[in-house]
Amino acid sequence: MEITRTKGLAAGAAGLLALAAASAGAAYLALSDGDELRYRTQAALRGALPTTAAAELHDRGVRLRTALTCTDLPGLTAGRLGATCTGVTEDDRPVQVLGTGDLETDRSFYTILVAGEPLVENAGCLGADCHRDE
Repeated sequence: MEITRTKGLAAGAAGLLALAAASAGAAYLALSDGDELRYRTQAALRGALPTTAAAELHDRGVRLRTALTCTDLPGLTAGRLGATCTGVTEDDRPVQVLGTGDLETDRSFYTILVAGEPLVENAGCLGADCHRDE
């Protein structure tokens, strides 16, 4: 098979386009920090928060005595989601988790306090949700 100059240039251009597309995709994945809104309803946020927060605490070496108990935050609107969870660590320190979401901006934020001290502040994801796209 004979490769002419035109075929060589066309193949090279196609290869560069494929490389550019792959690079753009990799850059998007690298720059997306996981703070997109994963839970689009109040029930979904409230239901997922105890599991994701417990996983985040476990990853950071904090063990819970019992499962976290969660309730809705007051003052919610159709576009604003929010839940809070409470619990106790194995060494009797109180745990409070706050999770919020905004449908308009498509962002969520999570904070975890252990004995009143922030362990996680305004994170875009918790636990396995942070690694979901990898």
